[in-house]
Amino acid sequence: QLLFASILAAAGTVGLVKLHAAAPSAARVIEISGNDQMQYSVTAITAKAGESLKVVFTNAGTLPKEAMGHNWILLKAGTDVMAFATDSMMAKDTDYIAPKHKDKVIAFVGVQGPKKSGEVTFTVPAPGVYAYICSFPGHFMIMKGTLTVK
Repeated sequence: QLLFASILAAAGTVGLVKLHAAAPSAARVIEISGNDQMQYSVTAITAKAGESLKVVFTNAGTLPKEAMGHNWILLKAGTDVMAFATDSMMAKDTDYIAPKHKDKVIAFVGVQGPKKSGEVTFTVPAPGVYAYICSFPGHFMIMKGTLTVK
């Protein structure tokens, strides 16, 4: 009986080792900044479906957050960007994401003031083209980019 218990214990240990060896790989880091001229430093990202991405977003500007804050919002495919941004302009309390459109957001970094950074890690969705924008009032027409998933 002791031999049988030892074999079971050894088999369980091997199983645990296998589980720990299958740890997921680290997220690929994408660094993006926004400036006082309402421009993103990166306007196109390419990724593989299922990949883990970490977006580190920095407001590189110097103007006050209330006048020139920036965020980074990745939207689901097919989202009406104009409607999303227009409805979100008055949603200051929710980082300029209108509550009725929250379900259209894949990932986001909230509004950052000058020289401040935020980050978000997410799993890249299915193949397609996804828009990302700054929804701070008046910014989305200039501050935009695309995530192309292959």
